Amino acid sequence: MTNDVLLFKDENIFEQLKTAPFTLGYYTLKFYTENGKPVNKVTETISEFYLYPSGGTLRDKDFNIVFYDSRFDTYRGFKPPHLEEGISSPQ
Repeated sequence: MTNDVLLFKDENIFEQLKTAPFTLGYYTLKFYTENGKPVNKVTETISEFYLYPSGGTLRDKDFNIVFYDSRFDTYRGFKPPHLEEGISSPQ
């Protein structure tokens, strides 16, 4: 069985971060959604979310906080992939 990275799980956040665009201080991620919230099941709707590593927050399209985890917070030791790999974000 292959891993569906659109399922909302910590492992999939880490997996998407490897290739997610980093712009204006956040990563753009995609997950299956139900009622506008990311879910850990396949649904007909996929939405974009924005992970801000300088706070460990995942925000929805209206930039409301929908999730916080200190493992994704640079102030708690998280090393964003674009900094770890020395990749510059496009302007």
